[in-house]
Amino acid sequence: MSNITKNYIASKMKELMKKKPIDKIRVTEICQLSEIERPTFYYHFIDKYDLVAYIFYKDAYDTDIVWVESASKSMAKMKEEIIFYKRAYEDNSPNALWTYMHTYFTKRYIDLIKKKLNVNTLSFELEYMVKFYCMGAVGMTRDWVLNDNITSSKTIVKLMFSSMPSQIKDIIF
Repeated sequence: MSNITKNYIASKMKELMKKKPIDKIRVTEICQLSEIERPTFYYHFIDKYDLVAYIFYKDAYDTDIVWVESASKSMAKMKEEIIFYKRAYEDNSPNALWTYMHTYFTKRYIDLIKKKLNVNTLSFELEYMVKFYCMGAVGMTRDWVLNDNITSSKTIVKLMFSSMPSQIKDIIF
């Protein structure tokens, strides 16, 4: 029942974000549109930014981060929901979507590399490269969503993979 409620609230947040930016949306509005009480909202989410992050995580969870087809399919979905993602990326608050994305993808790449190398921790240099690469990939994804209506998601993903440091590529691929 919990995921049904969370997904319903998420769908209502997407509706609201089609009409106005996240900084203009109040939790009260989300609750009214979702026909729930505030305690129900706060049972599922810390705040509206946590809700936006949940939507992103839900969309990104099944993405294979090292397979062009899977990653480009996820990015194509972002284009299908362009208003939501534009509004999410336009937000520059401390809890902005791009900060969640950077943390999320950094963790996924670090976990993948640890698994491939069969280690518990990465060297400072390798972890730095992963964070740097993810910051660039997230930044370019943001730029693509906000400014580029032409380049295909597959081309963007290929460009991201070609920009990956060779030390990471050698481990992952």
